[in-house]
Amino acid sequence: MANTPQSKKRARQNEKRFAVNKARRSRIRTYLRQVEEAIASGDKDAATKALRAAQPELMRGVTKGVMHKNTASRKMSRLSARVNAIG
Repeated sequence: MANTPQSKKRARQNEKRFAVNKARRSRIRTYLRQVEEAIASGDKDAATKALRAAQPELMRGVTKGVMHKNTASRKMSRLSARVNAIG
């Protein structure tokens, strides 16, 4: 348990940051799931739109420190390839 005033404050800040990051991660996953569902349905237009909507969310996650830049790039690259593969 935090004892000093500074450590108590840091604990409060960590809780707030955790909540914000958790919400942001959840939002990113929702966008990625929508792309996955569009790919699974085989609808290229819907998949392309979902991918375009997901891209800024992924990059925002990078700038906010929720995920690493290379992770977001890898996810975008793989999803783009799958969307382009839809006949």
